[in-house]
Amino acid sequence: MSAAIQEKKIKAVLQKVRPYIRMHGGDVLLLEAKNGIVKLKIYGACVGCPLASLTYDKMLGGLLKEEIPEIKKVIFA
Repeated sequence: MSAAIQEKKIKAVLQKVRPYIRMHGGDVLLLEAKNGIVKLKIYGACVGCPLASLTYDKMLGGLLKEEIPEIKKVIFA
């Protein structure tokens, strides 16, 4: 899969979950997708929230890996 197609798919997944994240005062931005590793930046109320790891690691990270099997690791900044 080309980098452009992979980035487009990642952004589509982010758009699916963005309303939920924004409802809780946060947001997420794709920083980089390279060699099966995706780097995302979290913003707003999600930064420092004790439930952020559940939301991002389990929900969003899991969803990205499920929908785009080439993704092996998701890193949140």
